[in-house]
Amino acid sequence: MYELKTKETDSSVIEFIENIDQLKKREDAFKLVEIFTETTGYKAKIWGPSIIGFGKYHYKYSSGHEGDAPIVGFSPRSAKISLYLTLGNEQREKLLKDFGKHTTGTSCIYINKVADIEIEILKSLIEQSAFFIKELYPNQE
Repeated sequence: MYELKTKETDSSVIEFIENIDQLKKREDAFKLVEIFTETTGYKAKIWGPSIIGFGKYHYKYSSGHEGDAPIVGFSPRSAKISLYLTLGNEQREKLLKDFGKHTTGTSCIYINKVADIEIEILKSLIEQSAFFIKELYPNQE
């Protein structure tokens, strides 16, 4: 059976961030931890080797595939910072119009640095994403 690589770990978020080579990316990671924690009320946890996640939910697809994932999170990757935020497309698109410099994937938003984005819109994206996941998967943490 397939085993998920992205699992919640006991690794230290602080140590993980302190090991980021680029100073600006380290500073941005600490700022994002502050924003995500304040907005969600969840403590930051390391998921897999490089995702900082907040909250947790259990999903199960019609195919039978299931697992746990953070409700929201980010990863300070070397090229860009990946923001893991899942929203209904209409809500997401409205908020992203004034978000600042970014690119998007299916459930990821990619930014170069925190200074490129509007923090209040990021908070709205986090809130709406958390709400969407909690509605889709009720009775979770």
